[in-house]
Amino acid sequence: MAKKKYIISVIQLNLDNTPENNLVKCTEWVKKAASKGAEVILLPELYSSHYFCQSEDTENFALAEPLYGTSFKAFSALAKELGVVIIVPFFEKRMAGVYHNSAYIIDTDGTEAGLYRKMHIPDDPHFYEKFYFTPGDLGFKNIPTKKGNIGTLICWDQWYPEAARLTALQGAEVLFYPTAIGWHPQEKEEFGEKQHGAWMNVMKGHAVANGVYVAAANRIGLEKYLPDTNGIEFWGSSFICGPQGEILAQASNDQEEILMAEVDLDLQENVRQNWPFLRDRRIDMYGSITKRAID
Repeated sequence: MAKKKYIISVIQLNLDNTPENNLVKCTEWVKKAASKGAEVILLPELYSSHYFCQSEDTENFALAEPLYGTSFKAFSALAKELGVVIIVPFFEKRMAGVYHNSAYIIDTDGTEAGLYRKMHIPDDPHFYEKFYFTPGDLGFKNIPTKKGNIGTLICWDQWYPEAARLTALQGAEVLFYPTAIGWHPQEKEEFGEKQHGAWMNVMKGHAVANGVYVAAANRIGLEKYLPDTNGIEFWGSSFICGPQGEILAQASNDQEEILMAEVDLDLQENVRQNWPFLRDRRIDMYGSITKRAID
């Protein structure tokens, strides 16, 4: 039976364009987090490479890996060795021409507790993900692990209350968001504060509306690998918040860090009892939510 309390951790890192380097680096940081007492550990989105979606280039498909390949083997062995749950976001090659932005949820015994494929795929300047990723087809899921019930969503999924709600309604106690988000350097002065604030506020809102913990792991650093561009300055600021949106741990904009926080299921229940938002949902009136627009 899962415990009433457990420790979750997010790891904020700078990542380069060499998968072998990133695998070694992430392995060491997971070990550090586990040594500090972390029981469920989250890595940033697409951990094994730089953020290649800044361009549309077929050569980047070579960065993808098949299911249960290098990443799964390495982190499965590590999860079993350390007795922790590890959330491993990776570039999945499902078959020739079909690729996903995915995440393994690996349980404490090294087995796969679940697989999530990113559902919402952006297409913005230098975030050209639709070129690479087929939208997920596994749905939104609560994933039971030996530490607790967790839900994994990925980056652009952060902006959608429907994704958070459907995951929470299945019993997820924590929503984990592996992330790769940052500023266009030329826009930072004018828009940066508002963009960053919106990112945090929408996820804190998911925590409040659903009475769940939320944890986001971002990357840091200026990734400028394309000629004649300003690159993306990843803003870090990884965080963990509680079921009232309260910040439990917050990272810097520019340092590699490990964040830790305790998930307290008695507290979660108390919050939901006193703020019974789930009780008062008017599910009889929400049929139109599945329409693109209500004309």
